[in-house]
Amino acid sequence: MSKPLILISNDDGVTSLGIRKLVELMKTLGEVVVVAPDGPQSGMGHAITVGDTLRLSETDIFGEGVEAYKSSGTPADCVKLGKHRVLKGRKVDLVVSGINHGSNTSISVLYSGTMSSAIEGAIEGCPAIGFSLCDYSWHADFSHVDEYILKITREVLEKGLPIGMALNVNIPCKQNQKVKGIKVCRQANAKWEEDFDERIDPNGRKYYWMVGNFVNYDKGEDNDEWAIANNYVSVVPCQFDLTAHHGITFLNEKWDL
Repeated sequence: MSKPLILISNDDGVTSLGIRKLVELMKTLGEVVVVAPDGPQSGMGHAITVGDTLRLSETDIFGEGVEAYKSSGTPADCVKLGKHRVLKGRKVDLVVSGINHGSNTSISVLYSGTMSSAIEGAIEGCPAIGFSLCDYSWHADFSHVDEYILKITREVLEKGLPIGMALNVNIPCKQNQKVKGIKVCRQANAKWEEDFDERIDPNGRKYYWMVGNFVNYDKGEDNDEWAIANNYVSVVPCQFDLTAHHGITFLNEKWDL
């Protein structure tokens, strides 16, 4: 039997430690093709390039046996280019994104380029997973992630996912206590409360730097923030259909349309 074809991308760029670890793990499970941004693209969300050129060039950064490309595009662009240009219509068995340097729990899923790569895979009809480690350091320690990433990936490869679904997987950092296991969760009700720090550049002109605090309003024990705080790997099933279905009833009953 042929090996499953696994398309890998990320938002930290093709040189990050996280994607190197992900490539290393996915090579044990299937044929790996990498299409990733040529530089950091964190916080890009699901942006795509529509009014500018896209560059794509082959790279040997992952060594022999891994077909890999770097692109000037966004994480979502990379998955589109991978599926339609690099792989030219070949059946992709799995799209995997990451491993992100930093948490993508709760509201961060909307801003995350890592998760946008995975969700783009789901839009293309492929099973997809976004992996994140809750450690923002560029030199983050990924040595404890192997068993959880391999277990979740094998489950998806063997049993599949519903069409249009991507998994958002967050792994506690190694500085925490030993990981207790894996929890299937919902997205926590939490958000960033931003401010903009006003600063002065060397030419005396004002500029602004976004700052803020993460505020968790959720007191439940079935969400991703609780799971990470209690040293569990969180797995949240996500979809690209943003319809607020309860809102349809509200509008039909309350509005005079």
